[in-house]
Amino acid sequence: MYRYDEYDATLVRERIGEFRDQIARRLDGRLSEDEFKPLRLMNGVYLQLHAYMLRVAIPYGTLNSAQVRTLARIARQYDRGYGHFTTRTNIQFNWPALTDVPAILEELADVEMHAIQTSGNCIRNTTADPYSGAAADEIEDGRPWAEIIRQWSSLHPEFTFLPRKFKIAVNGAAEDRAGLRVHDIGLQIVRNEAGETGFEVWVGGGQGRTPRLAVRTRDFLEPRDLLSYLTAVLRVYNQHGRRDNMYKARIKILVEALGAEAFTAEVEEEFDAIRGGELQLPAAEIARIRTFFDTPKIDHPAPLPEAGEPGFRHWLKRNRRAHKVDGLSSIVISLKPIGGTPGDATAEQLDLLADLTERYGLDEIRVTPEQNLLLPHVRNEDLHPLWLALKSAGLATPNAGLATDIVSCPGMDYCSLATARSIPIAQAISQRLEAAGLSEAAGNVTIKVDGCINACGHHHVANIGVLGLDKRGEEYYQITLGGAFGKDAAIGGIVGKGLAGDDVPAAIARVLETYLELRTGHETFIDTLRRTGADAFKEAIYVEQ
Repeated sequence: MYRYDEYDATLVRERIGEFRDQIARRLDGRLSEDEFKPLRLMNGVYLQLHAYMLRVAIPYGTLNSAQVRTLARIARQYDRGYGHFTTRTNIQFNWPALTDVPAILEELADVEMHAIQTSGNCIRNTTADPYSGAAADEIEDGRPWAEIIRQWSSLHPEFTFLPRKFKIAVNGAAEDRAGLRVHDIGLQIVRNEAGETGFEVWVGGGQGRTPRLAVRTRDFLEPRDLLSYLTAVLRVYNQHGRRDNMYKARIKILVEALGAEAFTAEVEEEFDAIRGGELQLPAAEIARIRTFFDTPKIDHPAPLPEAGEPGFRHWLKRNRRAHKVDGLSSIVISLKPIGGTPGDATAEQLDLLADLTERYGLDEIRVTPEQNLLLPHVRNEDLHPLWLALKSAGLATPNAGLATDIVSCPGMDYCSLATARSIPIAQAISQRLEAAGLSEAAGNVTIKVDGCINACGHHHVANIGVLGLDKRGEEYYQITLGGAFGKDAAIGGIVGKGLAGDDVPAAIARVLETYLELRTGHETFIDTLRRTGADAFKEAIYVEQ
């Protein structure tokens, strides 16, 4: 993984000093909350329902053991003993005192971490395929490019105050596990007829109030021109993006308003004017960044264990993924215990995970967009002791990719923007499906829950989405069906009127029961839904009780 150079270290330390002064001026009244708000947001501090929240950046979701131990210590010393991993592969601490934030940032800086640009109208944390460097279907590791984008975008003076927040993702595999088409810019690494790798570029995706899928603006972009093209896109957006209406300020609205062809033409005009200039990436610098992201080699690969307890074998079946290197496996660590809070990890669990990352994970662990953790490189001979250790800490739930692997935003338990609870709904769904045996029976299906229209829980791209809203002071929940996150990305459709929260788990259970009745052969839920249409599932949701 990447190591800070002197410029990274200096930038982060100077930023902490600047923010420490801003906090002091807020606390003694020299800054009002309105004046302080844009300053704290640029440093990852939100004001939620009950307290300030600090969002810490985890670039392309990658951590080492020392960083995980620091997160554990912060959770224990400055928070209430836990952290919450997000769909953007960051971690949030929900209860820090504002006076403690500078000390937290200092501890983060000691292990090359920060909270810069995890909020605000700027370029946010760049994400990548969590299996980068490990996936058997990988064309090229996307992490070096995500790191190049991180270095270019951090405190970029031209793009610090954009019309709205801006999210970029990089995917280097045949399967899209980064969700490119629901990002402001999605970069898919491709190989042309000459065998050279470059980028297929997608622009204008996003979720929230007006979900849209990105359009393809480039079939092949040469790697050396990456920053020039990103600059061209952002300049067109910065010039034309709506600043008079926050609900129409995202680039997805601009692409739709101009039309994909006209928008692309403007980008190409700007790109032609700046390509080949100072933003062109030198081959030596690309090569230097790549040296930080080698895939490990195994001298004496061991086969997968054939024996073991039934629980161990079941966990391998559900939570292990194939690795590109013989003798290694990638292991999903589910943060979705049945009835638990999706994405939460206690300080004790984080301490254990740091130890396991060091002992069994070649000192690397990842955060996934599904709010789980991933050990990308585990020797096959270490799988059983790893499982035993995870099991002892409640971290061996064998449900990766199943219906109980539910994604959820914090909702009205924490967020000041939320209009309904989401965590209790996700917990109740998980318990209902597990009790009925439906999670295992239904196989791969995604369920995602949101507590407001901003869609931090990504309900739009769930096979089954749940959106909580407020109606005359009462919480109610819309059900969407047919969303998808990857190469077959789709926005789910609302199937009917909203439900009371207590009715949602049973409705979801009936949807899965209907799928089991309708599927043919080994059809997945989403394939059955696309074949049959939504009407049969709609009838199941609204059946008379």
